[in-house]
This record gives sequence, C-alpha cells and structure tokens, in this order.
Amino acid sequence: MRMSSVYHQKLVRDKIPQIIRNAGRTPVTHVAGDDEYLKKLKTKLVEEAQEFKKSGTIEELADVLEVIKAICKFRKFRNRNLELIRQKKEETKGGFGKRIILDKIE
Repeated sequence: MRMSSVYHQKLVRDKIPQIIRNAGRTPVTHVAGDDEYLKKLKTKLVEEAQEFKKSGTIEELADVLEVIKAICKFRKFRNRNLELIRQKKEETKGGFGKRIILDKIE
C-alpha cells in the first residue's frame, strides 16, 4: 500500500531524513539559504515554545534550547555574550523568580 506524500516545508533536525529512510520512506529535502534558514529558525522557535507551553515537559524545553543554540551559532552570537546580556537585564530589571504579575498601571 503506497502512502501519500505529506508536505511539511519545515526545518527539521539533521538526522530526521535518515530516520525517515530507515522507516522505509523517502524524504525530499533541500538545504536552506541564509534568509530561509533564519526565517525557519524563528518559526521553529515559536513552534517549540508553543509545544512547551502545551506540554510543560523538559523534553520540549530542551527543544527550545536547541533552536536557541542554532540561532546563536548562525548569527555568531557567543554564548558568553548571551549570558552577559541576560545577567545585565537581570541586574537592571530583575528576573522572574518573584512571580510578579502586573495587573495594570494607574
């Protein structure tokens, strides 16, 4: 029985095409250029964040982190710089540990 094609047009992890081949299917892929890659990374970041929002699992949070790492590598953002910026924001504006909810400003 022949299964029909399914079009995804989405960024996938590097080993997914081989996993599909191992399952007896044929992946059709292309390598994204810079503009498409950054656009797909941003879309993937939102997708993974939504999946974490829905499930709350550490696995989905790890997926968010993987996309962040890919964006940093592509944009040549150094992890050290990212952490320094995060720390500076925490120093000036605070973190989220106090669970403060802003209801309104009068």
